[in-house]
Amino acid sequence: MKKQKVLLGMSGGVDSSVSAVLLLEQGYEVIGAFMKNWSGDVNGPEVKGADRIGTEFEECGWKTERRDAMRVAAQLGIPFLTFDFEAEYRRDVVEYMFREFEAGRTPNPDVMCNRYMKFDLFLKEADKLGCDFIATGHYARVSPCHPEPIDDARGKLREGSRVCILKGIDDNKDQTYFLWAIHKEVIPRVLFPIGHLEKPEVRRIASEHNLEVATKKDSTGICFVGEVDMREFLKARMKEDPGNVITTDGKIIGKHVGINFYTIGQRHGLDIGGGDPYYVVEKRRETNEIVVGSNFHPALFKKELTASQLNWFKEPPFPIECEARLRHRQPVQKCVVTLCHPEKDNEPRVYVAFDEPQRAVTPGQSIVFYRGDEMIGGGIIE
Repeated sequence: MKKQKVLLGMSGGVDSSVSAVLLLEQGYEVIGAFMKNWSGDVNGPEVKGADRIGTEFEECGWKTERRDAMRVAAQLGIPFLTFDFEAEYRRDVVEYMFREFEAGRTPNPDVMCNRYMKFDLFLKEADKLGCDFIATGHYARVSPCHPEPIDDARGKLREGSRVCILKGIDDNKDQTYFLWAIHKEVIPRVLFPIGHLEKPEVRRIASEHNLEVATKKDSTGICFVGEVDMREFLKARMKEDPGNVITTDGKIIGKHVGINFYTIGQRHGLDIGGGDPYYVVEKRRETNEIVVGSNFHPALFKKELTASQLNWFKEPPFPIECEARLRHRQPVQKCVVTLCHPEKDNEPRVYVAFDEPQRAVTPGQSIVFYRGDEMIGGGIIE
């Protein structure tokens, strides 16, 4: 029988490298591919205010990452390609990020990177190569949804049956939070080879196969940009607009550089010395003030929120009782989700009521919904 062909996104890290090993062991024909999404300054081809551009944004290590991925592909004997998505990444991820910060929200660029780069453009390249699937090193799983009709004669799902995204087995590494916005039509074409493994097991497999990346440090920071000083990154494009930092009882205790550079729940970077630590509990655009309080101040907690820009893999009947996450690695929280009546823009919204108050509910961040292990969809917090 002809082998099924898989285009695997290889980042140069241990997770995607072990994914290649496992796919080969499972009998797939594997093509490795590196996505070059970022290699320059935050302004792109038309540089504005070049004096504000820091050297830490110039290359961001993509050449080193591609070299590591290429070495693994050569060691495993699989073809290796490079796709240049930088123009699209700037348009759909970086520009989105700046628009959101300029509007006073706190975006999650990794979510949009997955939606537009890894599970859209990358899939289109897979189609050009005649691939049956794409694969990534995400800690997540795909599985037939239950209950679903089974063709007993072949033991396979009948045509039209649904495939679900499930949490990764490793609770500490589960990455389904970042996958809620991908198009549901893509899911049957996706493989997550390491989703059933915990991180130590992934590193063990890499060591067994003598991969140089076995002990390589995990990447952090912005998707494809890396670990940067976010405030300095934003300053390359956003003007400072200083104002007062005040306590919840109205006392002025410091100055901020501009409310768009801060996020709800933030502690570090406030430049307020002495005493107990303060956290951002509110941003007041009308007075250009940041309100701060203690880590346990009631103003930092909310039991309800609204969300829009929704994406459901199968839209549930409302209202629904389910679980949700407001940030990566947060334990899921019980909630009830109700569909709001359409407003003048007719964009669907949901009202989410939690059983317990939630800390640092942040506009612009993602809320992701679950029923058991299944991730059913998500949206953007308003």
